Amino acid sequence: MKIAIRYFTKSKKGNTEKLANVVSKALNLEALDVSRDLEEKADKLILINAMYAADIDKEVKEFLTRNRDKIGEVVNMNTSASGSSTWKAVKKTTDKLSIKLSDKEFHCAASWIFINKGLPTAENYRQAENFVLSL
Repeated sequence: MKIAIRYFTKSKKGNTEKLANVVSKALNLEALDVSRDLEEKADKLILINAMYAADIDKEVKEFLTRNRDKIGEVVNMNTSASGSSTWKAVKKTTDKLSIKLSDKEFHCAASWIFINKGLPTAENYRQAENFVLSL
C-alpha cells in the first residue's frame, strides 16, 4: 500500500507541522507541504491541516483538486485552537472532487495566542502516532 503525507500550516506556532513530523517519523515517510504535488498514486493520503476562519485553507483545496486522480483515500488529521475538527470541511471538498474520505480521523486541540496553552501535549502526539500506525 502506497501512503503519502501532506500538510498545510500558516501558523508560526508550528502545531500542525509538529504533528506532520510525528506522523512522518512513525511511518518512516517524508511529510511534505501541500505545495508539493503527488508524484504517483497514493492509496492513502494522510492530510494534516488546521482550521482557518471556520474552513480549510484554499491551498489545501487546490492541492486536492490538482491531485484528485492520484488519491485513493484521504485520512484527515488536524489541530485546532477552536476545538473544531476540519473533517466536515475536508469532506465538502473531497465530495466535490469524488475523492474518498476515511471516516477515521485524528483531531486534537492546539494552542494559539492565549488559548489552549501547552497543547498539543506529548500524549496527544503519542495518540497521533498510534492512530497512523493503526491505519
